[in-house]
Amino acid sequence: MTEHIKITRDGAVLEVSFARPDKKNALSNAMYRAATEALEAAEKDAAIRVVLFSSEGDVFTAGNDLADFAGVAAGKQGDLAAHGFIEALARAEKPIVAAVPGLAVGVGTTMLLHCDLVYLAETAKLTTPFVNLALVPEAASSLLLPLRIGHVRAFAMFALGEGLSGAEAFALGLANKLLPQNEVLGAARQAAQALAIRPLGAVLATKRLMRDAERILAQIAKEGTIFAQRLQTAEAREAFRAFAERRPADFTKLVS
Repeated sequence: MTEHIKITRDGAVLEVSFARPDKKNALSNAMYRAATEALEAAEKDAAIRVVLFSSEGDVFTAGNDLADFAGVAAGKQGDLAAHGFIEALARAEKPIVAAVPGLAVGVGTTMLLHCDLVYLAETAKLTTPFVNLALVPEAASSLLLPLRIGHVRAFAMFALGEGLSGAEAFALGLANKLLPQNEVLGAARQAAQALAIRPLGAVLATKRLMRDAERILAQIAKEGTIFAQRLQTAEAREAFRAFAERRPADFTKLVS
């Protein structure tokens, strides 16, 4: 295990597991760096044909560790490592599978838009509450989520913080199968192994045809610039103060 990221290998499948269940698998900068290194190593390793994302416990990930966000907003630390992970996902040419056993917040949901197969628990809930934190969507989700589920549903997820149940996410095409929680990881592993024995050249070519990588990376860059600007605003400082003080944020007296 490296920085709460557990990396294992089963034949040609590399499994990257979020292993911080006591913190609902909230992703720290160190976890992002470890996951990014695993993704980039898998791309270079000819023996790895599929990457599988999983998690320990009944939560996929509660999203970013807000202590890192608050540190940037307060000027106490530099850039967030999340951006490197997001870019690695967008650049990945090998197929990516995800096993989502429960709650997926923020990047936990947006990263699924870069996965080629997704297996979801019946008890799962997907949320993208960026505006609640005075921020904007990331991982090209401002492009990819409306394309997948429509503008109005995506806007409600981003701006109102509305979530999707597992059943809703499956019905909207965000997952391949909806399963009992204890069957999700097994199904994802089985699918990853099935992918691993397919002709890799054909799989990679198919993935390239299905994704406009240049457009996705351009959107990630645009989002990243605005996201960084938003972190420096009075709205963001109020959002993170309110979170730390366990009170509702009050944005009504702030100028955007």
